[in-house]
Amino acid sequence: MTIETWLLYVAAVAAMMSTPGPSQLLMLSNSLAHGFQRSLATAAGDLTANFFQMLLAGLGLAALIAAFDNALTVIKWAGVLYLLWLGARMLFGNHGAADPHAARRSSLKRLWLQGFVTSASNPKAVVFFAALFPQFISGAAPFWPQFAILSATYIAMDGFMLSLYGGGAGWIGRRVKGRARDRLHKLGGGLMIGAAVLLGMRPVEPR
Repeated sequence: MTIETWLLYVAAVAAMMSTPGPSQLLMLSNSLAHGFQRSLATAAGDLTANFFQMLLAGLGLAALIAAFDNALTVIKWAGVLYLLWLGARMLFGNHGAADPHAARRSSLKRLWLQGFVTSASNPKAVVFFAALFPQFISGAAPFWPQFAILSATYIAMDGFMLSLYGGGAGWIGRRVKGRARDRLHKLGGGLMIGAAVLLGMRPVEPR
């Protein structure tokens, strides 16, 4: 793989990441509710799911997964319902001054799981990676080293973008307290519901 090909790939991925998706909205929500450092567990969950999706694509399972439309639909809507449930808890739960640390009690494992489920609930991602990577892989060079470079680059860029979203939201969250923080927490719930809506609007069938 030449440096020119890699730079073209970076530009293409950056363009695709310019529009916030469900994972970015979830990162915003958890940064507002739990702070930036704890929300990094959410980013780690998202990137873990990305890794497995890319691995499946690399192993040639994209066509097999794309054939099971019913299974893809179940996975997708399970993720949508999960995000709606989380968002509703944040919107209508009690986050008042009587328990000011309630928002911070979510374990890192739970925050990781939220990120993983949100990303894994987009089963079309496997097909996406299977369609994207061949555009930048040369048949004259070994496949797996090129695949590893493309995968690592994508994960690094995705992690950077999630950190930007989370860092900005965490900065805001540290500067509000009391009733304002409660409203901010509800805003996070709205963002999470927005993530569910975006996920639900994504078509399941591969293009």
